[in-house]
Amino acid sequence: MVMQGTDMKIAETPTEGLTDHTTPDAYQQWLDDEGVLVHKAFYFPNIKEIEVGPWERKGGKGAVIHIDNRHMPNDCHVVEINPGGKSEPEHHMYETNFYIVAGRGATTIWIDEKNKHTFEWKEGSLFVVPLNAWYQHFNGSGDEPARYLCTTNAPPMMRLFRDNDFMFNNDHMFKGRYSGEEDAFSGGGKLYNKRIWESNFIPNAPDMALYGWKERGAGGINAMLSMGQNNMGNHISEFPIGTYKKAHRHGPGAHLVLLSGDSGYSLIWTKEDRSDMIKCDWQVGTMVIVPSDGTFHQHFNSGTKRARYMALRSGDGGFNDPLAPWKGADASITEGGWQIEYTDEEKEIHEIFEAELAKKGAQCNMKAFIPYCTGNAGVTSERET
Repeated sequence: MVMQGTDMKIAETPTEGLTDHTTPDAYQQWLDDEGVLVHKAFYFPNIKEIEVGPWERKGGKGAVIHIDNRHMPNDCHVVEINPGGKSEPEHHMYETNFYIVAGRGATTIWIDEKNKHTFEWKEGSLFVVPLNAWYQHFNGSGDEPARYLCTTNAPPMMRLFRDNDFMFNNDHMFKGRYSGEEDAFSGGGKLYNKRIWESNFIPNAPDMALYGWKERGAGGINAMLSMGQNNMGNHISEFPIGTYKKAHRHGPGAHLVLLSGDSGYSLIWTKEDRSDMIKCDWQVGTMVIVPSDGTFHQHFNSGTKRARYMALRSGDGGFNDPLAPWKGADASITEGGWQIEYTDEEKEIHEIFEAELAKKGAQCNMKAFIPYCTGNAGVTSERET
């Protein structure tokens, strides 16, 4: 049985498992002190419609998305800056990834008051603020709010140090990461290892160039993003019409945001018999979070356009097994990895996909990979359309 994502609440893990009974949870205490609205869901049909509440320090309204999981390495801040508004200047000892959901504006970054740099952004821009650098956001519109997502590794950092003065008032500047370079946020970058793009600022993530990732299957292309010399990592993937990615698992915390495409869905499950499998339908702006360690997830393009999504992660997201670093989310589970090959997946997975395509009168293009597919051969490599 496949349950719709909106029909089921993920089980919450008690916070007492995070620390012993004599030590307060520093991250939870910070949330309480901020008085910010907190969401504990893993599926949001449209990030533009996530409810926000007062959060004046951020420039208007906001909310925090945090799944109460002892292994969750990150959270997500949803912030709206008031028309013509600005955030308060801040710096902190946790990393950030900013994605502009709506609006236009600018951000000023500095490590000393005499050397400030400002860059402009718009809907679709993705950037980082280097660790502990000062920054301030400005809404460039006097009529409309600007909204952004910001994933952070604040939960483990706050629980590690348990000292807000250290977290928010530390004057050490990490000049090895950022020392005020004028071109640090120019939008330029460097490609290495064939599909790793190094940059602090991506002007338009929905349209950036992507490269082959044949390991994930069915004509997919990808760019792994190295930003701000952060431990946090991101990637952007795209796959053709009438195809789907291979199921895989890794550590929790990947925040998947659909950037383009007109229809599709993700399936997530943890049990071997898939009795807890949940279907999360897509539209542009849908966000699905991998909620726990060992959660299998699989992404399907059942629409009429190529589908592109962005994954905002913490660290390597558990993509590699520390005991077998040559394996991980790209390697088959039959070889000790965390990926289910097309030849090993249950027939039900493909049947669900063909049923979704039939609803739209669309054609499946997976015959080259799935022998019992009733559609076309479609794509056969990562560079075909």
